Amino acid sequence: MAHPLTDWNSGLFDCCEDTSSCCYGFWCCPCLACTVSGKFGENRCLPLCDICSPAITAAFGLPLCVPPAALALRVGIRHRYGIKGSLCKDIASSCFCEWCSYCQMHRELKHRKKNQPIIVNMQPPPMMMAPGQTNVGFVSQPGVVMVHPY
Repeated sequence: MAHPLTDWNSGLFDCCEDTSSCCYGFWCCPCLACTVSGKFGENRCLPLCDICSPAITAAFGLPLCVPPAALALRVGIRHRYGIKGSLCKDIASSCFCEWCSYCQMHRELKHRKKNQPIIVNMQPPPMMMAPGQTNVGFVSQPGVVMVHPY
């Protein structure tokens, strides 16, 4: 069963909710972008494609207005955490508010890390054979073997 989609933890222009993210982005935007990429599990240098790609594509006569790394990270974060939105909104945010988008993604990743659930492995212990028996069983408590009649 799919989980219901949620909203972003903060809005695109909610810099006052976490001023450390926005101040960091204001003083060194590429540093913030690389941090977001690393926290999401991608190569930290991925956002540098957004800085280099317009010059490279312009040299070949191809205009590039969508920053590929910012868009890919935004879509990836939205899909991983089940956040409402659309590709059109992601493109608009990445094109016209790239640094605000990186600030929002940074706040979201910080929020998700802080509120990360603790996962407990609920699998039964490995199957064991009871001494002298051919039935398969498993240990439910130390010294107790539960036998299945197969």
